[in-house]
Amino acid sequence: MNSDALRADSVRKIYRGRNGPDIEALSGVSLRISRGERISLLGRNGAGKTTFLRIASTLLAPTSGSVEIFGRDAIADPESVRPYLAVVPQEGKPFMHLTPREQAYSYLRARGFSKETAQSRADHALEQMGLTEVADRLSITLSGGQRQRTMVATVIATEAPLLFLDEPTIGMDPFARRGVWESFKELTTKGSTILLTTHYLDEAEALSQRLYIVDQGRLLAEGTADQLKHRVGGTLRVSVVSGDGISQQLATFGPIVRDGDTVHVITGPGDLKEILALAAHSNLTTTVGPVTLEEAFLRVVGRSIHDEF
Repeated sequence: MNSDALRADSVRKIYRGRNGPDIEALSGVSLRISRGERISLLGRNGAGKTTFLRIASTLLAPTSGSVEIFGRDAIADPESVRPYLAVVPQEGKPFMHLTPREQAYSYLRARGFSKETAQSRADHALEQMGLTEVADRLSITLSGGQRQRTMVATVIATEAPLLFLDEPTIGMDPFARRGVWESFKELTTKGSTILLTTHYLDEAEALSQRLYIVDQGRLLAEGTADQLKHRVGGTLRVSVVSGDGISQQLATFGPIVRDGDTVHVITGPGDLKEILALAAHSNLTTTVGPVTLEEAFLRVVGRSIHDEF
């Protein structure tokens, strides 16, 4: 197989409106993923992440552009690439009349695995997802988080060469999310490639060897989490609540980004004392911390990842 698991070039998707204007969901997205990488598409809800995943996984045709999966044309010949793929759709649900064990086992058998392999992999994946105790309960009786973990277990059990995971940990508690992250890392050590979408900053940073920031159907930045944070322009974030009144003074110390009524200034240790004195003189509350991926996102996109379109 080709060394590139995925290569997309100038992918566009336009939804034609019947009575209203056309909507451009993707505006010329190009990216490249090598085999064995874990890559995140990070963006707000509605940024175009799901649209791209649906196109890359052959579930949706693009308006224009090309997608290759392991060197094969996924647009012209989707059947040739589907055996290499496994997908967790956003908010997908298991069959309610099946148990998690039956769900994972049946899916593996449908993909051509032997009974013994299907049983072994299903059991291992359910254990990884913390579902052993509920593995034989009907899915209709499970919580939303347990159903989502069932979907993830079903897909990771395939150990497919390329996995597409659309918001895979949505609805899960923090402990369950970390268990999912570890299973993804294990998969890539075995040679699988993972492309996931997320709007969780901690998830993107914990999992991604590289990440792409997506907004309004465009890729705005690419790199490791550290590279993106370095681009912000400093090592410390000083957050000043209701700091608009002194934003011009704050801007003399470094780049500023706004999040609601809070002004964040990105700076270094040498300016910290003076910034705190300036805020104190105006009776404003401040907090200090290291630059995070949130500041990188704010700097690139111009608004918080939690803002709605």
